Amino acid sequence: MPNQKILVIDDSKVIRMRVKDMLPEGNFEIIEAKDGLEGFNLIRTENPNLIMLDFLLPKMSGWEVYQAIQKEKRLRNIPLVLMSGRKEEVTDKLPEPFEYFAFVEKPFDGGQLVDAIREAMVKSKKQPHLSPLGGDSSDANAVDTSAMTAEIESLKSKVEKIEKNMEQMRKQINQLISFIRQKFS
Repeated sequence: MPNQKILVIDDSKVIRMRVKDMLPEGNFEIIEAKDGLEGFNLIRTENPNLIMLDFLLPKMSGWEVYQAIQKEKRLRNIPLVLMSGRKEEVTDKLPEPFEYFAFVEKPFDGGQLVDAIREAMVKSKKQPHLSPLGGDSSDANAVDTSAMTAEIESLKSKVEKIEKNMEQMRKQINQLISFIRQKFS
């Protein structure tokens, strides 16, 4: 049974599916949104443990979603990974170094995804954490952190398998290309 919710907000179904495929099955509940408005509404209703947010989105841009998250104390503590095909889109609005969120440039691989998730979790702790009653909730977050750390280790293992499979596929493609070149030479 999934114990962590990850919200992937991206107008590209390919990116949403790719993120889903890179995460171990059964460990995460992946929630998807195809535009910023739907994504922001899901952030407020689903209480995700991690948000992966594209910067260019229809209806409500990633920049607008980011600003809305920052206005609500309970939302700004959620680990956030901003995604974009062009980093300069993000740095035009948010100068580096990124203090409270991680950034991953598209296209990304499983290793980059895991690194970005880890970085987002660390950076989210820089903001003061508030419990639902308004007090400090560092003890409650410690439990979530250890669970997420275990999940990250599981992700690392899956990424290693994916990378091995990709390497095998590269070799097979290179062999196929060599074979085709020989036939047509």
